[in-house]
Amino acid sequence: MLSLYDENASKKATNLSINSDLLSKARRLKINLSATLEQALESELRATERENWLKSNKNALDSLNDLAANNGLFSDSYRKF
Repeated sequence: MLSLYDENASKKATNLSINSDLLSKARRLKINLSATLEQALESELRATERENWLKSNKNALDSLNDLAANNGLFSDSYRKF
């Protein structure tokens, strides 16, 4: 799968504000905060990029779906199901 970012880029220290109870419970359970944040950010980035792609390609996708609905698919004559 195509990566959305450079996974080999250097790490950069940053400051965040987070709910203190959430932080203390995560630390007590030895949850890796950096890895968890990176996974959450990647998930959000992937969802936002997907949404943006769908919006920017909506007209083309609609046209293709209309074409298939009106004319069928090129593979219709070969399908066995």
